Amino acid sequence: MGVMDVNKLLLTMSVPMMVSMLVQALYNVVDSIFVSKIDEYALTAVSLAFPMQSLMIALAVGTGVGVNALLSKRLGEKRFLEAKIVANISVLIAFVEYLVFCILGAVFSGPFFAMQTEIPEIVSYGTSYMTICTTLSFGMFGQMCMERLLQATGRTVCSMCTQLFGAVINIIFDPILIFGLLGFPKMGIAGAAAATVAGQICAMILAFVLNCRLNEEVSFRISLMKPNLAVIKEIFAVGVPSILMQSIGSLMVFLMNKILMGFTSTAAAVFGVYFKLQSFVFMPVFGLNNGLIPIVAYNYGAGHRDRIKKAMRYGATYAVLIMFVGLLLAEMIPGPLLKLFDASDNMLEIGIPAIRIICISFVFAGFAIVASGVFQGLGKSIYSLYVSVARQLVVLIPVAYLLSLTGNLNWVWLSFPIAEIASILITLWGLRRVMRHLDECLKEGASSCEG
Repeated sequence: MGVMDVNKLLLTMSVPMMVSMLVQALYNVVDSIFVSKIDEYALTAVSLAFPMQSLMIALAVGTGVGVNALLSKRLGEKRFLEAKIVANISVLIAFVEYLVFCILGAVFSGPFFAMQTEIPEIVSYGTSYMTICTTLSFGMFGQMCMERLLQATGRTVCSMCTQLFGAVINIIFDPILIFGLLGFPKMGIAGAAAATVAGQICAMILAFVLNCRLNEEVSFRISLMKPNLAVIKEIFAVGVPSILMQSIGSLMVFLMNKILMGFTSTAAAVFGVYFKLQSFVFMPVFGLNNGLIPIVAYNYGAGHRDRIKKAMRYGATYAVLIMFVGLLLAEMIPGPLLKLFDASDNMLEIGIPAIRIICISFVFAGFAIVASGVFQGLGKSIYSLYVSVARQLVVLIPVAYLLSLTGNLNWVWLSFPIAEIASILITLWGLRRVMRHLDECLKEGASSCEG
C-alpha cells in the first residue's frame, strides 16, 4: 500500500473488483432477462422494486465504506488490535442492519408497490419478489461485510472470487427456479428472488471462510463484537454520507418511477432496463473506486501526500475512459440491447431515445465517482453527499418533473445530463477544498489530520 508503484497498485487492487462487479452486473442483467420472459408486468415490478433493493445495498455498502476506510487507516497507522476490533464490530452492525430490513420487508412490501401503481399484476409480482429479497437479505449484508474486510486488507482477488461464486449460483438457479427446470417447482418471479438470495448466501459463506483462513489482519471473536460506540461513530462518520448518498439514489428512482408511470408503465420498465444496462459501465468504475479508497486511506494514515494525488489522477483517467466506451456503445446499439429483454415495439420506441439521451452523462459521472472515492478515503465523505443531493434531488427530480409537464417523454430523459453537468461543478469545488486541506495537514509530514 505504501511502497508499490501507484499505477500498478491501483490496477492490482481494482482489476479483480472490476471483474467481479462486471459479473455482478451480468447476473443482474440476466435476472431481468429471464424475468422479462414472464411478461412486461413482471419486468416493471422488478424495476419498481429497485429503490428498496438499492436502499439495502446503500446501507450495506455505505457501512462497508466506513469500515474499509477506518480499517485501512488503522493498518497504515500500525494499530493492529484496533483494526481487529473494527472488523468484529462490522459483523455486529451487518446483523443489526439485516434485522431492520427483514422487518420492513415482511410488513411493508405490499404497501410499497401499492403506492406506485394500481395495476394488480405488478403489485402481486412485486410484493412476492421484494418479500423474499428483504426477509432473506442476511446473505447480502453478510457478503458485503466479509468482502469489505478482504478489500480493506488488499485481498481483492479473494473478494473477486466470492462475488464470482455468488454470481454463478444466481445465474444457474435463475432459469431453474423461474421456469421449473430439472424437477424444481416453477416459481415465476419468486424464483428470481430465491436465486438472488441463494447466490448472496453462498458468497457470504465463502467470504467468511476466506477471511478466517487467509486474512491475518482479521480474526473473529465474540469478545470483540461488543458494541463500541467510539468505533461505531468513526465507521459511520465516513459511512453515513455514503449511505445517505446512495439512499438518495433510491429516493430518486422511486420519484422518477412515479413521474414515468404518469406516462405509461412501459416507461418505468425502460428506466429499469436502463439501470441494468448501465451497470455494465458503472460497476467497473465502482470497482476502480473501491480499489482507490483503501489506497487513499492508507497513504493518508501514513502521510504520503504524493501517492494520494497520483492515485487520484490515474483513477480519474481510467474512469473517464471506461465511461467513454460505454457512451459509444449506448449511442451505437441501443436497439439490440433492449431486445435482450424481449422489448416490444412500444418499448423500443420509448427506450432507444431514452438510452441515447441519458448516456450523454456517462463521462461526467466517471470523474465524479472517482472524486467521491477520494473524499471517502480522506474522511471527507460529506462532499460526496453534497454532490449526490445536488444532482439527484436539487436538480434531477425537479427538472424531470418540469419537463414532464410538456407531455413529451423524451424531454424527461434530458434531466440526467443536465443534472450531471451541475454535479461536476460541485465536485470540482469540493476537490479544490479537500486537496488544499490535504496539502496543509500533510505538508510537514503529519500522519493524520482531524477536522
